[in-house]
Amino acid sequence: MKQAPEHLVNLIQPIVEGLGYECVGIEYNPHPRNGLLRIYIDNEQGILVEDCSKVSHQVSGMLDVEDPIQGNYQLEISSPGDDRPLFSIQQFERFIGHMVSVNLFKPIEKRRKISGVIQSVDNDTVFLQEGDRVYEIPFQAMSKARLVPEYLINKGVHSGK
Repeated sequence: MKQAPEHLVNLIQPIVEGLGYECVGIEYNPHPRNGLLRIYIDNEQGILVEDCSKVSHQVSGMLDVEDPIQGNYQLEISSPGDDRPLFSIQQFERFIGHMVSVNLFKPIEKRRKISGVIQSVDNDTVFLQEGDRVYEIPFQAMSKARLVPEYLINKGVHSGK
């Protein structure tokens, strides 16, 4: 996954959780001139702009003091949205029965992208059903994973193939 390096997660996650939010995941895309640090937050009431602003203010202060990132970057705080990214095996367990779209680092059965319903999770393997097939996908093989919103499935926009 595009998870941020562990040292960034260890700095940011306690701040987000200390403010009363779930830290869904943290992405870091370094670039010499315009890197991006994106933090996904959530809570039971949903996320408003004010929530993102509060987290941004607290995290920015810590980043200014700790200075853990070399070069320029943008800080973005976001709700996970309907097409929520999945960053951990526990998040796959939480969404068993939901459709996901998974991109892979290397092809599995000649496929680099598989969309299907999460059937189960066993240790670090996710079992996705696409039509009549069930794919066993190691979590470490995934470069990116997102839930497929229900409204896209119902409209036939995303058939899972």
